[in-house]
Amino acid sequence: MAEPVRELAEEARVLAVERKEGGYELYPLGEEAVVIRFQGGIGERTRRRVDAAERMLNRKKPGAVIEWVRAYTSVTVYYDPWLVFRQGIGSAAGGSDQAAPYEQVREWLSAELDACLGTEADEAAEVGQCPVRVIPVRFGGEAGPDLPAIAAQSGLSAEEVVELYCSAEYIVHMIGFTPGFPYLGGLPERLACPRRSVPRTIVPAGSVGIAGVQTGIYPLATPGGWQLIGRTPLRLFDPERETPSLLRPGERVRFEAVTPEGYAELEGSLEQRKGR
Repeated sequence: MAEPVRELAEEARVLAVERKEGGYELYPLGEEAVVIRFQGGIGERTRRRVDAAERMLNRKKPGAVIEWVRAYTSVTVYYDPWLVFRQGIGSAAGGSDQAAPYEQVREWLSAELDACLGTEADEAAEVGQCPVRVIPVRFGGEAGPDLPAIAAQSGLSAEEVVELYCSAEYIVHMIGFTPGFPYLGGLPERLACPRRSVPRTIVPAGSVGIAGVQTGIYPLATPGGWQLIGRTPLRLFDPERETPSLLRPGERVRFEAVTPEGYAELEGSLEQRKGR
């Protein structure tokens, strides 16, 4: 029975999709969310369009919108249907003679997106104009047990893998999986590799890994199946910080190799700073 149910759900979603000339589509996710999906696949232009949509939501968020969740090519906007019904959204007043809550939210998003995506400067703007953030990493050994396998697959030595990995500049596309986990685009194609066939039950916090054409950093000790090549002493997520997540979507990142001694020194310095 599960397969027919999935097929019906997908058919309903496809029928509900509204494709816009601006290169995006809107469709419902249940009765309390609208998905904005941008066409063109994962890439720099799509990432900037997701940024533009998120900036618009930050500027113009109405009371009925609860939150939104960004991904590589989409933003899912969650709303309170009762508040939409009672208060309306945007310039529309609430009341029983209004369109259904989903229709109101979809129309509001459509109008706002058409306006902000039509502004070339808004699409091209970088979040905060942040400089490149350098992440120190101890590569290989106990910190990066999968580095030899990636070297063998790529036809490079372990040293060449580290050099190539550190030569690239990465973009934070989204934060997810666990609090503070950054999904980074920009991995050199030669280093792309599949996830492990058997995930590890525990991946240490700070572990740097590769999965497909992505790279990322585990903020917390969790199970995981990414190929581990190193570890950073930086804390990617700290609920006591004013901004708990160290990285945010749109930031640029570069990795820098450190020696085991350098890693230990950095780790000790960070622990000492935290204890003050």
